[in-house]
Amino acid sequence: MKINRTIMAPVLVAVTAMATGGWFLQRGMGQERNVYANARLFEDVLRFVSESFVDSKESSQLYQMAVDGMLEQLGDPHTSLMLAKDYERLRLQTQGEYGGIGVSIDRRGGWITVISPLPGTPGMRAGLQAGDQIIEVDGESTRDWDTDLAVSKLRGPKGSPVNIMIARGGLDQPIPIRIVREEIQIQAVPAAYMMEGNVGYVELTSFSESSTTELRDAIRGLRSEGARGVILDLRGNPGGLLDQGVTVADLFLERGQTVVETKGRSANQNQRTAARTADQFPGLPVVVLVGPQSASASEIVAGALQDHDRALVVGRTTYGKGSVQSLYPLENNNWLKITTARWYTPVGRSIQKPYGIDAHLVEEDVGDEVASDSTEKPAYETDSGRTVYGGGGIHPDLVLAPDTTTLDERLFVQAMQQNFQDYINARLSFAVAYLRTTPNLRPGFEVTPAMLDRFYDAITAAGVEVERGLYDNAARWVGNDLGVEIAYSKWGQQAARQRTNANDPQVAAAVDLLRRASTPESLFALAQNAGAVGITTPPPLTPAVR
Repeated sequence: MKINRTIMAPVLVAVTAMATGGWFLQRGMGQERNVYANARLFEDVLRFVSESFVDSKESSQLYQMAVDGMLEQLGDPHTSLMLAKDYERLRLQTQGEYGGIGVSIDRRGGWITVISPLPGTPGMRAGLQAGDQIIEVDGESTRDWDTDLAVSKLRGPKGSPVNIMIARGGLDQPIPIRIVREEIQIQAVPAAYMMEGNVGYVELTSFSESSTTELRDAIRGLRSEGARGVILDLRGNPGGLLDQGVTVADLFLERGQTVVETKGRSANQNQRTAARTADQFPGLPVVVLVGPQSASASEIVAGALQDHDRALVVGRTTYGKGSVQSLYPLENNNWLKITTARWYTPVGRSIQKPYGIDAHLVEEDVGDEVASDSTEKPAYETDSGRTVYGGGGIHPDLVLAPDTTTLDERLFVQAMQQNFQDYINARLSFAVAYLRTTPNLRPGFEVTPAMLDRFYDAITAAGVEVERGLYDNAARWVGNDLGVEIAYSKWGQQAARQRTNANDPQVAAAVDLLRRASTPESLFALAQNAGAVGITTPPPLTPAVR
């Protein structure tokens, strides 16, 4: 990337100051002279490296390396230079819309493959199916394309056409299809449905510009169907827009209740934000499901509802991202994403984990985390006087492991790790072939022993090396996994989520509590009587549901 030397030299003073250990300051120079001297030092070093280093480096590369080095030395993984393509990806995540054909794709067997067309999109209306291989885009072969390149080619201005060639199993000749791009809305709520006992379930996967509206409409729809309690699933939600985190929490809080407080060096970063509207669902018992992948805005929502005793937080400790980032435009459509503030829950908790700790290491011993960790973390009181803790994420009110996989099942997953992509490819191919021979399949279908026999033959033929005895011992896990894939290919993401939730102990516990609770207060009483103790099964090794 070409960076203007005049602009960047003052910015890079921080780099040279660290590199020289403050040498000029030790010489007693004044601040202004020190800045000039460090800038001059940087330019001298840059010139010598550019002219004399054994391997040739362009000046633009050296500036880029200097910027990257400075940002890395800040020790903040959330501060970074965003190139134009990175910013575009972030924009799509937060705005949630783009011009395209509306299909979920992945690279399978060297080809870009349709995983599922999105409902109501040009791709679905054009007849695209799960398993279709997109072998050409506008006359260009897609062989060995990665998904980023495919996405860039398939997306484009609304109303513009794209010509693709499809290879479909069972057909000898490829199918040419012309699709006119439309505005595609990325759903923040991909699943919302009724469960047993008049309990509604809503999955919120991102905090984009439409998240609050989608969530409000989903819960209203469930209420109209008779929901007396709601599960809000944030377990796979990495966050997004801060203001959407605030307005999502606002849906459940009373006007004037604090949602979040931010504190930074700049005065405009120091804000205490409160709910602006009355509780949209007064008296509705709510369980918020969280886990190690719940981060940022997800933690703002969980923390606010926990501090005000508005929802019962269930699951595992969240990621622990208690900082706020701002975007600053740079030349050539590049952006600087930089941490400008830290945020705190209504009672003053910071949930920031120490940098350098991976998400999967935040909570290794689920059953012991409350007993062992709480004494080392600052304690706070909620509105009703319940004790909650700061530091290292939001700690659930009821700690539950997400899965009860057996040792044999975990051994099976470990055994096929080196051929896992082959397993995934075979799973999709099997699902597509099964759906072609079973067009009248209904939700709730059974994965039979005969299907499992054929699936074993399919994965071994695809190169997955796993002993039959180990496969048979993991039949429950394999059957669940295959059932989810078939449901996703047939009906889409909500059906896959329903299938997954049917075997999810966290969801089962939430349903049981909400089925018996008539108010938020009774929900907390039931959870307290159940005992907030964790289940000490190891974390699951299951692949993520798309």
